[in-house]
Amino acid sequence: MTKTVGVIGGMGPAATLDFLVKLHHATGAVEESDHLRVITDNNPRHADRNAAMVADGPSPAGLLAETARGLAAAGAEFLVMPCNAAHSWAVDIIAATPLPFVSMIDVAVATVVAAVPEARTVGLLAVEATQASRIYHNGFEAAGIAVIAPDMAAFMPLIYAVKRGDTGPAVRAAMAAQAQLLVDAGADVILAACTEVPLVFAPGDIAAPVVSATDALVQATLAAARSLSG
Repeated sequence: MTKTVGVIGGMGPAATLDFLVKLHHATGAVEESDHLRVITDNNPRHADRNAAMVADGPSPAGLLAETARGLAAAGAEFLVMPCNAAHSWAVDIIAATPLPFVSMIDVAVATVVAAVPEARTVGLLAVEATQASRIYHNGFEAAGIAVIAPDMAAFMPLIYAVKRGDTGPAVRAAMAAQAQLLVDAGADVILAACTEVPLVFAPGDIAAPVVSATDALVQATLAAARSLSG
């Protein structure tokens, strides 16, 4: 048996669905019953993480903690959250329940280090809240890897376009261009560190290594569900 996954979702909803689909396909199930039990709260009512971090907007901490408690009450045995920026409030989630919490940030950093061991600079395709809180900077700097960020004035409109449902060719081309600018500025590897990014950008879109934090969390979720079983 495997442990039941609790997913703190909705940030945004399409990104959560992308995570769930990837988790489903990565399970390698032969029978229907081989799949994980996943309890998901795909709630888009969380306060805007960027406004909370950089513009003195309302904090998402309270609802994140409430969601964690709800998932625990529903039967989740560990928690994951397919939103990078919301990890800026991970301490509130961890304090809300005794359940293990699998950090997307930690597993993405570890994946980059393992996948591109020679990397000395990572290009961080991440929103303002993630950049400002330095949750990735701290992890990469501890590993001796520098972080460079895209131009937020160009990058943020792309993220909001994806949240509105625009995943067309123009947005895809613009996201790839943002990644290429980071490579041109010295990035050895690109980390898709916003869960909207993989909806319009994938490895192979540029001629440089690309790691998806969503994919890293998928693999960590599978490992946690299986290793925690007993």
